[in-house]
Amino acid sequence: MSAKDRRFALLLAGANWRERSIAGVGAVIGIGLCAAISTLLVPSHGLLLAAPLGASAVLLFAVPSSPLAQPWPIVGGNMVSALVGVAVAHLLGNGALAVGVAVGSAILAMSALRCLHPPGGGTVLLPVLAPAVLAQGYGFALLPVGLNAVALAAIGIAFHRVSGHSYPHRPMKIPDRPRLLMEDVDAALAESGETFDVSREDLEALLDRAERHAAARRIATGRRART
Repeated sequence: MSAKDRRFALLLAGANWRERSIAGVGAVIGIGLCAAISTLLVPSHGLLLAAPLGASAVLLFAVPSSPLAQPWPIVGGNMVSALVGVAVAHLLGNGALAVGVAVGSAILAMSALRCLHPPGGGTVLLPVLAPAVLAQGYGFALLPVGLNAVALAAIGIAFHRVSGHSYPHRPMKIPDRPRLLMEDVDAALAESGETFDVSREDLEALLDRAERHAAARRIATGRRART
């Protein structure tokens, strides 16, 4: 691939334009149906859709294997963040300190409940920045946030069954006798000092497959060299 072609290549490993087209169609269907369902169930509120749900849809349809895009993070992450946002707004108002504390607290709460979800960082700011949202009180976490999130996750499950993706994601299977052990993966992760948007199980399976492909390539190269 030339340098010019690489500038227009997709950044995520394994991504291609076919998958991104499917993700775009999924977002159209997902967000459209979610808005329609929520509005039909609660017609008195008009178009009932929380804006951060758009970010949730990006994760759900573009990277459905991400730990951050699974049903519990979508539902729990958005609802927990909404609750945190209301609580912080009641305690600290809507100043610069409040917005910082809100996002930081949401990260901690989502992490503790194993539902870390980046769009939660937007959801938590809604009660802090918008008085009309704060006026809804803690019920905001249920309506519209909870209703939106549950509807989107359900639509995502149905869509990915049709599109052929594993969702809720199940880690890739590896041979009964893997070349890498989970403790090897944990040691490498600890050494890197970074957090990656992939599960430990998927990373183990991917590395094991890559190692097997490399071994097969070396064998094939050696055979060609001897002939």
